[in-house]
Amino acid sequence: MKYIELAVMFITMIVYVAIAVLIGIVAGTTVGLFLKALNFLSGKTGALPVPYKMLLLPVGGLLNGLLLYKMKPGAPSAIAAVHSEGEPPFDRSFPVKYLAALITLVSGGSAGKFGPSAHFAGSLATWIGKVFHIQPFLRAQLIVCGISAAFASLFGAPVAAAVFGLEVLAIGSIRHQFLFPSAVSGIAAFEVNKRLLHTPYEYFTIHAMPSFSVLLLLKVAALGMICGLAGWLFVESIEQGGRLFSVVREKLHLPPFLMPCVGGMLIAAALFIFPADFLGLSLPLLDKAMHGGHVGFFAFLWKILFVAVTLGSGFYGGTFTPQLVIGSAAGNAFAALLGINPVLGAAAGMLAVVSAASNTPVSAVLLGYELYGHVTGMYMLAACITGYLIIGHRSVYRDQLVYDPKSLWVQLEPGVELRKESISLSSGTANQTGRFHLPW
Repeated sequence: MKYIELAVMFITMIVYVAIAVLIGIVAGTTVGLFLKALNFLSGKTGALPVPYKMLLLPVGGLLNGLLLYKMKPGAPSAIAAVHSEGEPPFDRSFPVKYLAALITLVSGGSAGKFGPSAHFAGSLATWIGKVFHIQPFLRAQLIVCGISAAFASLFGAPVAAAVFGLEVLAIGSIRHQFLFPSAVSGIAAFEVNKRLLHTPYEYFTIHAMPSFSVLLLLKVAALGMICGLAGWLFVESIEQGGRLFSVVREKLHLPPFLMPCVGGMLIAAALFIFPADFLGLSLPLLDKAMHGGHVGFFAFLWKILFVAVTLGSGFYGGTFTPQLVIGSAAGNAFAALLGINPVLGAAAGMLAVVSAASNTPVSAVLLGYELYGHVTGMYMLAACITGYLIIGHRSVYRDQLVYDPKSLWVQLEPGVELRKESISLSSGTANQTGRFHLPW
């Protein structure tokens, strides 16, 4: 049997490579073309005077509402589709959401590009699975390949992409059987974008890194905790923003498709006070923070507010790129208080918020190695771990499952969605006087 198993595993790898490469090429090309269209159109609208940007926001909101609510592209997220073993057909919503994501970001809606891209890629992976008559319980692996392909295509980090597609599914559980096809798909997508589509990727060099210091490590760990709290605030703001707009809609008896337009008008009004830096992807803000420039102490708070209004009102967009912007701005701001180089602070803050808000500490560390190089590795690890722990059991991805709690003092039902989980203190953590003691 042991020799038969070797043959089976060899055949498995061959099949995985063939399917994963195909998904990587198809999904990577699609996401790469989406990125090119987004960059081209954003360049046009980004150069408009502020009054025109203010007019564009409610128009974009209205178009979003009409697309999403009138055409009803009902579909689960890519994460939910994986948990249901790839059963729900969601490829028919692909064109509608492709267009809605472009409208959101081009019109100035403050959102991200990864969520929509993961949906596109997952939809294509589902379609490929149907074309080749792949059994439904295996389609979940194909969707994970699509998620990794989208990540690698957008951020030029295929190693982090291979793990992110698995780690983002659940807290405390990684489905290692998905790792090989996920890695192959991410690499294929990255190579297609780099060599064929010539997608530009930005990597950062942190100069003049000091020799290792325990004190600096502790400071970066503290910064990771602070940025993890910024990630917590980001998650809460998105959730509460959605509830607030639902209450407003019910009170004013407005049809759902008008709510993104209302959100667009609020963002437009905010431009009387705030600069246009917080519109769209806000990549210039990220670049400024990562190069040590002054971005303003409260810049990360304003970005959180803009994203909460955008997504809470019903614009369609992602949350990953905002995490990068919020983290880099928060890390840049608080680095000065802790006596840390602002560039190192921005780098650590960006990864800490990703680790916290997405619950993906391993992917965040790998992303740091690919974006900054190995010289910051130990510091990035400290920031990611503290950010991941401090946020608790919260996530921007509401379909994420939780299997193992982050603390021995926390008890929860394993395998339940984060939005449905119920957390309590573990039995034995408190005695009759209410004082805590170690559970072991």
